[in-house]
Amino acid sequence: MKFTPEKYAIPDVPMQPFIDANEIWNYINNTVSTPERVKEVVAKSLAKNRLNLEETAVLINAVDAESVQLIKKGARELKTRIYGNRIVLFAPLYVGNKCSNNCTYCGFKASNKDAVRKTLSGDELVKEIEALEDNGQKRLILVYGEHAQYSPEYIAETVRIAYSVKKGNGEIRRVNINAAPLDIEGFRTVKEAGIGTYQVFQETYHREAYKTYHLRGKKADFDYRLTSLDRAQEAGLDDVGIGALFGLYDWRFEVMGLVRHTNHLEACYNVGPHTISFPRIKDASMLDLGDKYFVSDEDFARLVAILRLAVPYTGMILTAREPVKLRNELIQFGVSQIDGGTKIELGSYQEKEQNHDLKKGQFRINDDRSLNQIIDELLGQNMLPSFCTSCYRMGRTGEHFMEFSVPGFIKRFCTPNAILTLAEYLVDYAPEHTSDKGWNVIEENMEELNEKTQQQVRERIEKIKLGERDLYF
Repeated sequence: MKFTPEKYAIPDVPMQPFIDANEIWNYINNTVSTPERVKEVVAKSLAKNRLNLEETAVLINAVDAESVQLIKKGARELKTRIYGNRIVLFAPLYVGNKCSNNCTYCGFKASNKDAVRKTLSGDELVKEIEALEDNGQKRLILVYGEHAQYSPEYIAETVRIAYSVKKGNGEIRRVNINAAPLDIEGFRTVKEAGIGTYQVFQETYHREAYKTYHLRGKKADFDYRLTSLDRAQEAGLDDVGIGALFGLYDWRFEVMGLVRHTNHLEACYNVGPHTISFPRIKDASMLDLGDKYFVSDEDFARLVAILRLAVPYTGMILTAREPVKLRNELIQFGVSQIDGGTKIELGSYQEKEQNHDLKKGQFRINDDRSLNQIIDELLGQNMLPSFCTSCYRMGRTGEHFMEFSVPGFIKRFCTPNAILTLAEYLVDYAPEHTSDKGWNVIEENMEELNEKTQQQVRERIEKIKLGERDLYF
């Protein structure tokens, strides 16, 4: 796969900063958006071409009702073309909340004396993973505070523990990471543990705004964080996830920053981001930010649709920070991955009840449905829940993954693999009413497959019913 990235004011050079705030604001302030121009930009995206900053600004500046609806309609159609109706499910697992940074918006910040600090022991980590496996989870993202205790070696060891836990038919097949930026050798150490995607969110792409929020610790270094995923690529860790925390600065700027970051990775490494995340500021212990940059539900829906069109090939993650109604809306025209059955207090997956203790968690979640409740509702919307991890294990990562995802061919693997992982869930974990829905949805999705693939999938489903597991394309 060969990208054709744009050239911008700051050249894209590996390991060098690339954000020019004036350039981004010039695009936002001086790009004219008309319904006709919006149609042209949406058409380019529907042809599975990534948008540049000027084209993204056209969508950002489209505020008339007709254009906004055209953007959402285009995002919905694009998602269907590339991903079908598949929604990948995962669970976040917080391993430790010690932190040496002092980020004003985060409940883990070093100055928060009310925070209950905890790092899971090896035994506690095993019990947490067993509890997740009992619910049917197959994909985890391990989350760590940014602290010297959570070294690359420590992260790698917790990853190995996660992969080692097997309970009944339960197992974790892919572990992704959300942790501090590492040096090149550190990324190599974590990669050797067999991780999937390494996420580092820039939080805000505006340098001056960044300074006001990051008061102490290594995270205060804007450039070190901005170039962190360059170091991952240099280490051979080619599956990376980017993100911004919406509510710290103007959402329009952050959307442009994410697109600019995408261009940088394409230009320097011939690889775009595997995922883009866009969490919104939520309640946290000792949170006091004001609402100057608050992102309304209306603007949030717009920005998700714009990002879907701007980077057609990348996975988009929406977390349980958001309420159920909004999550159900956004999966229709942009989102391809969501967490389910989420608990973010350290050690809470072993507990039967949801806790919501801000002294023990990073922020407040607004969707506390169980994993099965989410799966049941997705099935009711004719969505296809998936726990697929086959791309990682078939070597379809980095440039190889882009060869399938950029032209939109990844769907040929996603749909059959989603069906097989759903079949496992229905056999092993689902109550009868969910199981009935699930098999109906599987049959409906079978119709999209060619005759040969249908036959192969049906044969594997029969093997699953007889006790085989982890069958994939």
